[in-house]
Amino acid sequence: MRFRDVFSIIGPSMIGPSSSHTAGAARLGRTARAIVGETPEQAEIELFGSFADTYEGHGTDLALVAGLLGYIPSDTRIRDSLSIAEQEGMAVTFKTGHKPVAHPNTVRMRLRNGGREHVVTGCSIGGGNIEITGVNGFDVKFTAGYPTILVFHGDRPGMLADMTDLYRDAGLNIGYMEVDRKSRSGDVLTVIESDGMLPDGSVQLLSRLVGVQRVSRIDPSEVEGSG
Repeated sequence: MRFRDVFSIIGPSMIGPSSSHTAGAARLGRTARAIVGETPEQAEIELFGSFADTYEGHGTDLALVAGLLGYIPSDTRIRDSLSIAEQEGMAVTFKTGHKPVAHPNTVRMRLRNGGREHVVTGCSIGGGNIEITGVNGFDVKFTAGYPTILVFHGDRPGMLADMTDLYRDAGLNIGYMEVDRKSRSGDVLTVIESDGMLPDGSVQLLSRLVGVQRVSRIDPSEVEGSG
């Protein structure tokens, strides 16, 4: 695990009782919201491992929904997130999963808006830190602790070079990149972490590249509530 500062070790500012089960859960929800790009109309939340065993007692259900609503881990509205979601028209259902998972604090969120559906899987790995391990059937891994871009695109020669050119032109270093494709010449998800946020103009150019279907941008200050 990469610790970015002392607060990654001593724990986050949060509504308790558990950094893993509440602060981490809120960050998972906010990250999923960033991937979707808006508050989902429907959220089917499946919990695994210790999340499944203790989610009501530890407030994991409240924190996940609060994150989907856009609340930070220290927002006092977390306590009322289920009723707020209902008032705002977000339909939420919970279920527990029983298949083995790599981490005990794992959640899969199936989020729907209009005719679109996104499935985001992640885990809370301690101290409020998280990892996203799957998006829409793609096996990827990122922490949302760094400026991150998700590019959903078709598989074509030169695509990665076109993407990295935009980062070079923006004067940004790429710290991490992961690519997963469903089939040769099929759909691809590329995840890029960088030293700074890609500017709006560069994101627009990225979204207009041939074969790009959708771009999601994750600002860590928004996920963590520090900005």
